[in-house]
Amino acid sequence: MLRYFIRRALALVPVFFLMTVIVFLLIRMVPGDPVDVMYGAEGLDPARRAVLERSLGLDQPLVVQYVKWLGRALTGDLGRSYRAQMPVLDLILQRLPATLYLSLAALLFSVVLAIPLGIISAVKRNSWADLGAIGFAILGISLPQFWSGIMLVLLFAIVLGWLPSIGYVPPQENFGRFLRHIILPAVTLGWSLAGTTTRLTRSSLLEELGKDYVRTARGMGLPERKVLWEHALRNALIPTVTMIGLQLAFLIGGAVIVETVFAWPGIGLLIVDSIFARDYPVVQGVIMAVAVMVVLVNLLVDFIYTLLDPRIRLE
Repeated sequence: MLRYFIRRALALVPVFFLMTVIVFLLIRMVPGDPVDVMYGAEGLDPARRAVLERSLGLDQPLVVQYVKWLGRALTGDLGRSYRAQMPVLDLILQRLPATLYLSLAALLFSVVLAIPLGIISAVKRNSWADLGAIGFAILGISLPQFWSGIMLVLLFAIVLGWLPSIGYVPPQENFGRFLRHIILPAVTLGWSLAGTTTRLTRSSLLEELGKDYVRTARGMGLPERKVLWEHALRNALIPTVTMIGLQLAFLIGGAVIVETVFAWPGIGLLIVDSIFARDYPVVQGVIMAVAVMVVLVNLLVDFIYTLLDPRIRLE
């Protein structure tokens, strides 16, 4: 198993290298200049502009800028934010807990709701319960997150007044207020994921229930509950675990819309603000951090495979 993880890590080296090149070039292809954004394009003295560009390292060729940034990044130094005037790593660590809380809450909502619905839908195929689960899944997949988020705010925050519409309170400050603030964004983000997970669980379980080993287990007189929970469901959950792992990776780096709608101070909102401000070090640092977390999630999913199916060997 150790050899497997070492091979995976070595195979990811060229992937990370290519990603750093793409990110470095793409952010600089966006129209606009950091100096113009921070100090205005008009009325800035050329000498003053030259000093500012030199202080930010923008006066050097792109190749030199990239090599210096990559060299520092390999040592853990992601640079310094142009706008916040603080280390990028410190800025990410400030915003990361909010994103992790939101991602885990959305994933928990998705899993707790979707897997039981998928199981019920497969076991009671073509019943009203099956149709209801499929309808729930289709709605979750079809509705845009920004629209469903706004509708939830209108209903539960404005009309009913049960929950706050925007904002964030750290759980260590006031856990009750933290729960009230996280419910709407977590449901908005988790609903679309729950729809996908419900459909995948249903289809995987239906496929397993039609296989020979299930018919053999039933023919041996095993109780239907034991056939379902100890045999069919265990194998059916393997593709679901894969999907959940991909969803967690998406949640960590892709909750931009939901964080913007609910003013949730996570790394999604941070990267949007940094793109508008042309804050190159922050954009590059956030994407690098998200990439590392995605790799770790994928490794965790590979490990869970062996717990669900002992026949799978990482070697």
